[in-house]
Amino acid sequence: MFKRYLLLIVAGIFLATNACAGVTNEVKKTVDEVVRIVSEKELKNNDKKRRQLLKKAISVIFDYNEMAKRSMGKHWNQRSAAEKKQFVELFATLLENSYAGKIESYNNEKIVYLKETQDGDYAELKSKVITAKRDEFSLDYRMSNQNGTWMVYDVVIEGVSLVSNYRTQFNKIVTSEGYPALLKKLQTKSDELKSL
Repeated sequence: MFKRYLLLIVAGIFLATNACAGVTNEVKKTVDEVVRIVSEKELKNNDKKRRQLLKKAISVIFDYNEMAKRSMGKHWNQRSAAEKKQFVELFATLLENSYAGKIESYNNEKIVYLKETQDGDYAELKSKVITAKRDEFSLDYRMSNQNGTWMVYDVVIEGVSLVSNYRTQFNKIVTSEGYPALLKKLQTKSDELKSL
C-alpha cells in the first residue's frame, strides 16, 4: 500500500505544472528537470547517474527539515542540534531513495487539479490521480513559502498524511525501543534502498 502511495506522489510531482500559477511557477523548473531526467535516453542504461540526478531534483521540491521535524512530533525538541541534523539527513535519504525508485517506474498517470487554497505563507493543492485503469485517488500537497520558494512539507493521499503516518511509526519506535533504535532502523532502510 505504501509503495502505491509513493507512486501517486511521484505522479503528482510530474504534473504539478497544472496547479495554480502562484505555486506552480516555483516548482515548474524542478518538475521539468525530473521529466527530462526520466526521458533522457542516455540515462536509461546509467542507473547510478540517473538516480543521483533524480535525487538532486527531488530535493528542490521537498522541505526535508520541516518534514523531519513534523514526523518526529513531540520527540523533536528532545534532540540535540547534532541529533536533529543526523535525523534530517537520514530522513531525506530515505525519502529521496524511495521517491527516485518510484519515479523511474512512472507511467503517465493523469493528474486533475481540483482546488488550490493559499493562506499567507501556506498553500494546499487538492488533486486526484487517474491511473491507466481509471482508478482515482486523492492527492493533496501541503506547501509553505520558504524565503520566496514554495516547498512541500506534507503529502496527503486518500486522506492519509504522509507526515502523520511517519509520526505514528516513529513515535511507536521511540516510545517502545528508544531513539537509537529509530536511527538504526532508518539507516538500515536507507542502506536497503540505496542498493536497489
